[in-house]
Amino acid sequence: MKQVFNPYLPLHEYIPDGEPHVFGDRVYIFGSHDREGGYTFCMDDYVVYSAPVDDLTDWRYEGVSYRACQDPDYPKDDAYEAQDHAVDTGNQVDRDLQKGQRADITAVKKYMYAPDVVQGNDGRYYLYYCMGGDYGEGGYTGPISVAVSDRPEGKYQFLGHVRNKDGSIMMKYVCFDPAAMNDDGVIRIYYGTQYGFEDQPDYPDNPEYIASEMAMFGRSKEEILSYPDSIMGPVMLTLEDDMLTVKEEARHIIPCKVKGTSFEEHPFFEGSSMRKVGDKYYFIYSSWQNHELCYATSDYPDRDFTFGGTIVSNGDIGYEGRKDEDKVNMTGTTHGSIVKVKDQWYVFYHRLTHKSDYSRQSCAEKIYIEEDGSINQVEVTSCGLNKGPLDALNNTFPAPICCNLTNGYMPHGSNTVFDMAFPNVTNLGDDRFIGEIEDGTLIGYKYFNLEGVSTIEISCRYEDDNNKVKPSGPIRLDERCFNDIKRIEEEKDRYGTDRLNWYDEDSSLDKPYFAIKSSIEGNEIGRVVLTEEKSSKSKEDSLIWHSYKASIDCKGLTNTALYLVYHGKKRLQFKELSFL
Repeated sequence: MKQVFNPYLPLHEYIPDGEPHVFGDRVYIFGSHDREGGYTFCMDDYVVYSAPVDDLTDWRYEGVSYRACQDPDYPKDDAYEAQDHAVDTGNQVDRDLQKGQRADITAVKKYMYAPDVVQGNDGRYYLYYCMGGDYGEGGYTGPISVAVSDRPEGKYQFLGHVRNKDGSIMMKYVCFDPAAMNDDGVIRIYYGTQYGFEDQPDYPDNPEYIASEMAMFGRSKEEILSYPDSIMGPVMLTLEDDMLTVKEEARHIIPCKVKGTSFEEHPFFEGSSMRKVGDKYYFIYSSWQNHELCYATSDYPDRDFTFGGTIVSNGDIGYEGRKDEDKVNMTGTTHGSIVKVKDQWYVFYHRLTHKSDYSRQSCAEKIYIEEDGSINQVEVTSCGLNKGPLDALNNTFPAPICCNLTNGYMPHGSNTVFDMAFPNVTNLGDDRFIGEIEDGTLIGYKYFNLEGVSTIEISCRYEDDNNKVKPSGPIRLDERCFNDIKRIEEEKDRYGTDRLNWYDEDSSLDKPYFAIKSSIEGNEIGRVVLTEEKSSKSKEDSLIWHSYKASIDCKGLTNTALYLVYHGKKRLQFKELSFL
């Protein structure tokens, strides 16, 4: 029986900012396209995957749907143009492109950020997106671009920019992260971003705030202050049937100043997305916390929204009261939305890999909209889109499908590549695994059906200079991460490994092993003992994966979490686990 797990796309694929839509009898995922191990956001061209609505295990690669060089604002480069021509010569080139095997072209400094697709009243499909440079630089200064195709998967052709009635390019508010909606024939575009400058008591008298906005948004002081509300915040406009021309000008849909409102604890940051559930509008967005997708509801598409809650956090922060310092994963940007596939609602979001914010993978979870319209926060899982827990018996699973990965001190990584050591999903070539596993690291999977299983087999190797993954680009630490790094350093000095409530004080580090548990606080159901590391190894030896087996007690474990806790002096890499 075929199964699906998180991330639900191939492990070499990195599609963050996912906007799921059902068109016909298939569900499509549209998003940005990160490069595996990339040094900045959205380095690759858009690709599309789709699945039948009655089989979410069967995701199909639809190919490259649109290329950044098709936008007229893209900087032209002879080397890129030659390579771009090669993309059109065959599907294999497309697949190489999506794996990040494009040649490095230093002149390329424009990337396509989070897009959305909507079906127009003419039956065609329209792609809305904005462009930016390295680390998002310039991403707040350009227009909203539009491309069109006869099919949802593309290929798309550039159509134009969203424009005012007089034909000039529409630049009202901050054009960023556009989302599109066909609301019974009315085409609505939602977009915007928001920072906290204007909630400060000394705004606008403090020149630093104005200077920051001028630098980020590429606007003059006079233009910024000309807005009676704010240049920031989520806004909505409507378009004519040509899908380009503004019909009704943009206006805020929720308060741009959040103090004293229902949004005060979870202010809007970016990632606008709108869905209609019955007669209610659900505004999905990424909050200032930067790790969570939140929602707000209204009877109207453009006003009177009330904050509803958090749908999902990629660190499970807030789930059952979990605090930020107890996050179960590295956290960072998230962006996504909800969709109903047949009778089930899902939330699509993304997770972080490669110790950075630049290699993000799409995940999904079942959600439930209650009779009163509320959505309770769901936990991140490994089974995601699967009909139930993953059937373990006689199956092998990649280690990177873990939904919890922590050493007790996981950082938050907005716009960052870390050089500090902590467990992370990564790759060397076509090998994809968990690296930098250290003593006390917890690796969790939710959920498995372990009925009939008597043996677990683990494929791993010790980490050394020959197989350790090194960033291919520059290390970058965003200022928003400073406080989290400081907290981690202080807690390590204060608590050491004592903070890890799953740590086994009786463990012997001279005999490395994985403790296997069905709950963090529970007893072991098995122990996988590893052999000692050789004193010297060649590079070839360092790349060999070794398998270790152990008996496990799975009685009654038909829908269970599974935790592997590593104990040992040497760092480890973990590739896959099998059940017999």
